[in-house]
Amino acid sequence: MNAVGPISLTVGKGERVLLLGPSGCGKSTLLQSLTGVIPQTIPATISGQITIFGEPVAARQPADWAVAVGQLFQDADQTLCGFRVEDEIAYGMENRCVPAADIAAAVRDAMARVELPPSWRSRRIATLSGGEKQLVALAAVMAQPAPLIVADEPTANLAPAVAARLAAFLLEPRSEGGALIVDHRSGRILQLIDRIVVLDPEGQILAEGNPDDVFHAHGDRMEALGIWTPLASRLVRKLARAGIGLPHCLTIHELCRALDSHGHRAKAARVLECTFQPRALSLATPVVRLCRVDCAPLFGPVVLRDVSLQMNRGEVLGILGANGAGKTTLSQCLAGLVRPARGMRDGPLGAIAFQNPEAHFTQATVLAEVQKAGTAAGKDLAHLADWGLEEQADQHPFTLSYGQKRRLALAILTATDRWPVLVLDEPTSGLDQRGADTIARHIARLAQAGRAIAVVTHDMDFAFTVCDRVVVLAEGGAVSSGPARTVLRDEATITRAGLALPTVSPLLDWLEHKGC
Repeated sequence: MNAVGPISLTVGKGERVLLLGPSGCGKSTLLQSLTGVIPQTIPATISGQITIFGEPVAARQPADWAVAVGQLFQDADQTLCGFRVEDEIAYGMENRCVPAADIAAAVRDAMARVELPPSWRSRRIATLSGGEKQLVALAAVMAQPAPLIVADEPTANLAPAVAARLAAFLLEPRSEGGALIVDHRSGRILQLIDRIVVLDPEGQILAEGNPDDVFHAHGDRMEALGIWTPLASRLVRKLARAGIGLPHCLTIHELCRALDSHGHRAKAARVLECTFQPRALSLATPVVRLCRVDCAPLFGPVVLRDVSLQMNRGEVLGILGANGAGKTTLSQCLAGLVRPARGMRDGPLGAIAFQNPEAHFTQATVLAEVQKAGTAAGKDLAHLADWGLEEQADQHPFTLSYGQKRRLALAILTATDRWPVLVLDEPTSGLDQRGADTIARHIARLAQAGRAIAVVTHDMDFAFTVCDRVVVLAEGGAVSSGPARTVLRDEATITRAGLALPTVSPLLDWLEHKGC
């Protein structure tokens, strides 16, 4: 079976192209073949021809394309070599024998653009969070600008404010080059995109064209395949099914304007209000308590001070904050993986779905992984099917797509009822719309069964959808906590933490002030 294709795709000079498609359709495979990583480093069979600026890719070694192509992989660890921050950023220029003074200036400039503090120059990569590693990888690309940018989920682990700024850099106009970007959450970059190419599950082109035309003509099909489409576009289709016809919209602001001019505003409001109803909760029963704790990563300094927090039975707690705010450290403390540096933790141990899903894998097949985790005899394939992985049962876990790996990690942790406390660290990173919806469905199911669940995420729309309560981290502590629907709409707090309001916020304002 072909991993992707046959496919014919051109990125013209100055063009910015977004590549969409369901998890496992071959997007990452396609991007890695553009500079010959596949098949020159990763063995594979390729038919047809790939050229960059008119030259066959096979004419050079993958590393020799660095002067023409700035490439960001989905997993920052695939890019970074494990040195200090300044060494990582300088590495490519050193290989090209750039003068030392020019390298030093480029490193300073790249760090400033990514807003990495100068004190990080000597910081070791191993001490960084996943999002911080992604920032360093981006800085390395900025330090030696290439005319063509190829990026696979470049901002997936970044806080919204930083992600928007860096996406603008990746997609800034390049008269002699261009950009080819894969991004499952494309709302923040859509206004910068010239053309969308959509792949189907077999890795062939389903649709291509400008964003408005593609989502308008193919939105239903894309949604059925689990491919991301803008929230406004999805809501227009939902209203149409309720007999309310509106012009196609790409943004929530456009949708609000269309609703204002519509004759059945009250009916539309009723349909939309049902979509955003919060989950009903029973009386909170604490499972884990943190009382005035200071949190520090293993062998690291204290990053959070005087945090008091609890996880309740049947409740989903969101842990939000900018990169480096201490979210992962707090989650490890909640799960009992690391002890508080000060204060008290009370409650049973929990399990963590790590940010890197490969950390969970020890077996030779996907099926063996869930069997090893303790799935009841005869129910292993059904458990995989529930996570959308039954067709991958006989594959080695490391051959899965990134989104499939993430679903497998969660399937392993939920194979039994062993863990009353579950902490999910960036569970939607690398997932398509269907994958994110699957995660949301399972989180709701597990909470309904009485698990206490914490979700570490930068995806504010996902937090709005699944979380009952949130805590916002900034400035070395918890700056806000409370019901998700209240905190997530507190613009001052959200901005202070380097986050962004959920996409749906303008529509919620419309419903409150104009809907009736």
